[in-house]
Parts: sequence; C-alpha cells; structure tokens
Amino acid sequence: MKRFVVALALSVAPPALAAPTPAPLAALTRAVDIPYTAFTLANGLRVVVHTDRKAPVVSLHTWYDVGSGDEPVGQTGYAHLFEHLMFAGSEHVANYDLPLENAGGQNNGSTTQDRTNYYVEAPKGTLDLALFLEADRMGHLLPAITQEKLDNQRGVVQNEKRQGDNRPYGLIYYALTEGLFPPGHPYHHSVIGSMADLDHASLANVRAWFDNHYAPNNAVIAISGDISAQDARAKVERYFGAIPRGPAAPRRTPNVPRPVAITHATMHDRVPNVRMYFAWTAPPGVAPQSTPLSIALTTLADGNSSRLYNDLVRETKLATSVSADTIDGRLASIALIVVDVKPGVDPRAVEARVDAVMKRFLADGPTQDEIGRVGTRTVAETIRGLEPVGGSAAALAQGWLFAGDPGFYKTELARFAAATPATVQQAAREWFGQGGLRLSVLPGERGAAELALVGASGVTPKAKADALPVGDASLLPPVQRIDTLTFPTPERATLSNGVHVTFVRRTAVPVVELLASFDAGNAADPPAARGTEALTLALIDEGTRTRTGPQIVEEAERLGARVSISAGSDTTRASLSALVPNLPASLDLFADVLRNPAFAPDQLERIRAIQLTQIAQEQASPGSIAARVLTPAIYGADHPYAGPASGKANAVSKLTRADLVAFHARWMRPDNMQLFVVGDTTLPALLPELERALGMWRADPATARGVKNFPPAPAAPTARILLIDRPNSPQSYISAGHPLAVKGTDDPLPLNVANDLLGVTFTSRLNTDLRETRGWAYGVRSAVPETREQMEFRLAAPVQADKTGASIEVLRKDIADYIGPKPITTDELTRVANLTVLSLPGAFETSGALVAALHSNAVLGRPDDYYVKLPARYRALTPADVAAAARAIDPARFQWVVVGDAKVVAPQLTGLGLPVEVRPAAK
Repeated sequence: MKRFVVALALSVAPPALAAPTPAPLAALTRAVDIPYTAFTLANGLRVVVHTDRKAPVVSLHTWYDVGSGDEPVGQTGYAHLFEHLMFAGSEHVANYDLPLENAGGQNNGSTTQDRTNYYVEAPKGTLDLALFLEADRMGHLLPAITQEKLDNQRGVVQNEKRQGDNRPYGLIYYALTEGLFPPGHPYHHSVIGSMADLDHASLANVRAWFDNHYAPNNAVIAISGDISAQDARAKVERYFGAIPRGPAAPRRTPNVPRPVAITHATMHDRVPNVRMYFAWTAPPGVAPQSTPLSIALTTLADGNSSRLYNDLVRETKLATSVSADTIDGRLASIALIVVDVKPGVDPRAVEARVDAVMKRFLADGPTQDEIGRVGTRTVAETIRGLEPVGGSAAALAQGWLFAGDPGFYKTELARFAAATPATVQQAAREWFGQGGLRLSVLPGERGAAELALVGASGVTPKAKADALPVGDASLLPPVQRIDTLTFPTPERATLSNGVHVTFVRRTAVPVVELLASFDAGNAADPPAARGTEALTLALIDEGTRTRTGPQIVEEAERLGARVSISAGSDTTRASLSALVPNLPASLDLFADVLRNPAFAPDQLERIRAIQLTQIAQEQASPGSIAARVLTPAIYGADHPYAGPASGKANAVSKLTRADLVAFHARWMRPDNMQLFVVGDTTLPALLPELERALGMWRADPATARGVKNFPPAPAAPTARILLIDRPNSPQSYISAGHPLAVKGTDDPLPLNVANDLLGVTFTSRLNTDLRETRGWAYGVRSAVPETREQMEFRLAAPVQADKTGASIEVLRKDIADYIGPKPITTDELTRVANLTVLSLPGAFETSGALVAALHSNAVLGRPDDYYVKLPARYRALTPADVAAAARAIDPARFQWVVVGDAKVVAPQLTGLGLPVEVRPAAK
C-alpha cells in the first residue's frame, strides 16, 4: 500500500463535490425531435421526409412489410434470400453496387421476422440515382432474375448461415425460436431458414414471393438529409409514381404464446464455459406494456449497474458476464437474459441466484432511481443515434411501418418518462412471472440434436466465369458531384499542466464528445506479460479512491454520459460522451476515473477471471483463433504489434496489482496525453471545465514515462500454411498476411487505394470472385491498418469447408494477377476514388467521426488540411501509381492460417506447393 500511495502522491483527487443534479428526464425527452413531412402516393407508397442540412448527405431507407414470419412451411429463409436477390440487378440495371460506388454512395440491407429493409447513404447529389435504382428493382426486378443468379445468391446465403453456425454458441437462436414459439407460429423458425428449404427454392417460388410482397403499397420510404420535402416529393413521384399497386398483403395479428411452465433444455458446443439463457415471450414491440417490461429487463440484467450483474459478477462471483436483450417483433417479442457462468461454478447455483434476484424484484419492484437511470440512458442514446441522417430515417420508417406513425419514437420516449415503479413491477410480474425457456450451453462436441438444428450442408453452386456486369449507364440519372470538402479548422489551447487541447464546435445535437489519447496502446504491452494493458484498462472504471465501480456506472447513467476506455495499436483512448446540460458533472466523473483508479485487490481478481474467460472464448472462435495465430506469425512473437491485446492466460494469471499500478503510472499520465473535443459548446466555455477537472493533474516525477521500442522490420517470412484443427467445422476461416516496409506516418495513400480495390469495397476483386462469382463465401476482406510504425497486409475469407484449398488457390491467383499482369484499370481507379472523394463531405457527419479524424491526424502526423487536400490527391493518382504501390503486397511471403476441420481440409492443401503445419486448437 505504501508503494501505491507514493505512486499516486501527485495525482490528488479533486475536492469532494455534492452529488450532481442531472437535467430532468422530461427536459431531455423534449430535446429529441425529428421534424418530418409525410405523404402517400396514389399507388399506396408511404413516404416520410426529414430535412437536415448539417452535411451535404442523404439517407434513403426503403422498408418492405415482409419478413421471415410471412414464410409458409417449406419456404423458410425466402425473405432473406430475396433480400440478397434484390442486389443482383434488375431489368434496366445489371448491377446496383457499381454505379453507387462510382457516385460515392454505399448501400446494404437486412431482414428480420417482420420486415426487409434496404438503405443507401450517399452525397445529396446521388439521391436521384439512389431513387432510380430503388424504383427499378421495385418495379422491374423479375425479368432479370435467372436460375444462375438464384443459384449464386443461394450459395452466398448458405455460406452466411455456415458462418453463423460455425461460431461458438452459434445455434442458440434456432433453439430459442423453436423452444418459445410452437410449430405453426410465424416465429417458430429462424430468419435465415433451413438449408433444405434454401436448396429447394425455385424460380417460380421466388417470382411469386416478389409478386406477393414487393409492391409500393407494402413499403415505406424514408428520406433524411440535405433536401427539402417539396423536392423529395417531386423526385419520389417521378421514380415511383408509375409503379402499380400489388395485392394487399395479409396482416397478421399479435400472437404471443404464454407458456405456463418453465422448460429446461441443454445443448453442447465447442465453448470454454457454460452459458445460460433465460428467455420469455413478451408483448409486441409497439405495445404499451413493452416499455415498462424493457425497463424491468434493463434494471435486472442490462449493464454493469444491473441487479444481476451486481449479484452474480460483483458479489457472489458466480459469473463473468450478464447481459440482456429484447428481440422486438410485431406479433410477439423475446425477453432474454444471458449469463456466462464462471468456470468451475455449478450452473444450478447461478440459476438459484437468478431466481432469488428475480423473486425479490417481482415482490418489491424497481426503485425510482433505477427507472430514472434507464430512462435517461435511453433518451441519451436516442439523441446520439439521431445525429447521423441514417438514424433519423430508420426511426421514421420503423415507426410508420410498425405503429402507423412516423413520430412513434416520441410515444416511446414519453412512455419511458411516464413509467413508475408500480407499472414496471406490474409488467414484470405479468411476463416474467409466467413460464419460459431456460437453455444451457455446455462445453462439449455438438451431438445429433445440435447437428439437427444446423441442418444439411446445402447445395454448392457452380462457379461462374463472368465478372459483374456494368449495365447501360445511359439509363441512370446524372449525379451532381460534390468534390470540395469543408473540414473545420480546429481551435487549440493548452492546459496549465501542458496537456494540448484540440477543439471543434458542432451544434447538431446537445452532446460533447471528448477523447483523451495516451501514447501507449497495444504496442506498450510488455512482450513478456501480454494482457497487462487490457487488465489495467478493464480495472480503471471499477473503482476510484472516492467512488466504487457501481457508483461510477450509476452516476454515468443518471447523467446520460458514456465513459469508455479502449486501446488501439498505438494509443490508449479514454472517451467521454456527455449531454451538454450535464457536462461539468460528467467531466468530474471522467477525471476521477482517469486520475484515481483504486485497482482494489478484490476487483483485480474478479476482472482477471473475466479476462481469462475472454481469452478462452477467443480461443474457441474461428476468427479470433486465426487472429491470435496470424499476428505473431507476421511480426514475430516479441514485436510490439504481435499481441494478442487480451493477452495470454499464463501471463494474465501472474499479473499483480503493482504491475497494473506501474503501467498506469508510466503510460496514462498527463504528460503523455492529448485531448480532442467536438460538440455543442465553445472553447472559452469548455476550457475552465477542463482545467478544473484535468488541468491540475500532474505526473509522478519519480516514475519515468513509458517508451516503446520497435525493432527493425522482421525478415521476410517464408510462405507457409498453419492449419489449426477445429473438427466438424462447416466452414474454414482463412486468413493471411505479411509485414510491409511502410509506416502509417508515410501517408501511404496509393497503397490504401490499391487495397480498396483488392479487398475493401463490396465490388473488390477478392469479394467479387469468391462471393459473387463462385458463391463460396459470404464475404472476403483485406486490410492495411495504418499503424504508426510498421504496417501489415492481411486478409480474411471464411469459406465453405469443401472449397478451402480451391479458395486459397483463387486468392493467390487473384492477388498475383493484381500485382502483375492485371493491375488496376482506369475505370476501377475512378470508381474507388469516387467512392472516397464523393463520400468525404458526409464522412464527418457525426461528432464522433470528427473526433476520430482529428485524432488520426495527430497520431499519424498529418496537417489540419489533410482531408481538404485529399480529393485533389486522389484525382492526381494514376493507375501506374497504384499498381506500383500494390506490388508491396507479395503473396509469396504470406503466412496463411486456416482454422477448420483438418480431416476435411488437409487433403485439399497438398497440391498448393506450400509447407503445411497442423496444430490443434488451443484448449
């Protein structure tokens, strides 16, 4: 203890302050407003428009009133399959992604049990193009749907299913839906459906699905951004007005099964610890009682201030995590509590504690403080979620589709503000007092019952040789390009202790985003004690000299603040997101967490157990297994970037409190910190608050500031394959990479562009080949992370197990072609440049994105006008420039890591000409 006192002698806590008085919940609720104009076309298309001029961007959301709950027996997965087919081209447009990327826009979609949505985020000059594309597939899709397209997208969807099934705990939602909803209920089956039904999907079935559901009178369009309601209406009329109505879709009525008894079920999976699921059916998401029930669930199990977290994780230490979720539906919902049981603990003891806490809650109800904290949290997150125009578009579309009211978000927030302990208790008694499902996932191999949930392997589609077609560009509306970028000029100041402050004012929402960046990061983790930084950061907000961990969490909730601490490769970051009315009190809390962590011994052991569980879970997940093997294979085990960030179990088990105190004293100190702030305040108003909270912080002069030592670039490795045996895996997780002789401070723009076309954009060469052309993968991605020191190239490709060897062969050939005889073309360079340049004006739409940009500029030594000059630099690039940069990527040096079933995969690797080393999966 003496050593601890000396180390923190100059880190004196600010004087104790009276408990802060947060802004009233009613006042916060009134601050949430999305002005809109709503109208309905003659063909029944509902349209809602929100004008937001803060950035030259628009968001277009199209929501169809159809989901997996509308699927008849034998056609499960059709709604999601059709979501994919909607991107495969229509009568007049052969491909949707290419023209949107070329205009700086991005699109995607998703499917639930109740709806299918498609959304475009784009510069405002791209709205006509986006509306044309959306209208073309609404009115003219069927002529373009061929058997070849159906087979291809079926393969993509089946690989998406394999990817989910292959994860630890990946079969849970099959068991939950089947266990909570009886046969015949629309929610009895999963959204992604069964392999057998997908195999049997025919062109006739698909065409009928479109005719029955994809019509203007079964859809809602929401447009949010830099456009007036008058202009938006004219554009929507132009593109959608002539599309005829479809048949009236039948409307299902709420149907909530009410089990009278508790059902227990168990499953086995390749997982490191028991995970318990406590599930109940619940009222539809728009029902009035849904709100008090959500408050009850949050109070019980959502977040580190919840009753079950405090009981199971903090006090009894029977579990390492507790979480809650509500899966809202139109007909019914699912309320879910998830508990990770601490290794060695009897799950029956956990169940008994859950029952005891639940019984007490049902008997006594919540406190007014608990309800207020949940309400403030909800309103604060709603405010943050509405800052991007996509958030407001989604809220308006969802409200109109499910509640018949685009402004339903106000109704929901009013329900949170009106909740009382009595209404929350009543809802909890009605729904949590009934029967439900208790499902335990136990470590072990999946047996017949679990494999039955997975289903058959599915049909492998035939590979196609053709590339993505471009279509007739003359049919597409012109795009009004915005090439210029206005990036705010930061204001700067220095606190009395020398901490530099970079500030930009933003008034879109009443929020201030603050980032404290320390020159540390994963590279500061001691090579012989990986995980020191992670354990230190996990403990920082678990108690200070004046506040306990629960007090910190509860105070943040009352204030509507978010305090988070994380690390990247080069920096350790502490973030504060604060509502403007509560900024001073939020800063006090933030400063106390940063300056005065207690590192209490009992909390150390609790958090250590959680971190060891995290490491074990990483060693069970294919993607995490690959990352933990690949990174040291690229850099060498002792390199500062070699990781893993969570550490190694043997090292984490030995860390002492003194190790963590020393790490904090060396690295997380004011002379190693910069502050970046963006939000609805001014620098003159902000500086006194920062000075009061952080300006008096001084580093301990007896402790030297940490120094990172980067060795010379490691020698070029010899290409090889490390096969990690994970038996019975339906997919193989392929990853590969090698070190680059490039630093992030070199500003490697041509290399980034080369990588964008190779494996970043949806239409990249690798993703197009393995996903769109062959249907062997759900997605392929490559990356060149801009680490400040030595960068790396890496790729990831989860593929179906029987195509592992062939996929590696294809990846090697595609990359060899790209850096050799088939370099980037002028058209490809133009498209990649347009995607970045035209999207830049909207890239800093949110305060968080702007903070991240300011931080990146500082870490990588870039000038303030870096982004302003970026468009001209992109336009000046030539294919030769990019081709030369691409040659830094050398597949002959790749370290390949394959996580899969060795008995299936190993024979496929013998003909690749690379040495293969087979390793067992870590225990």
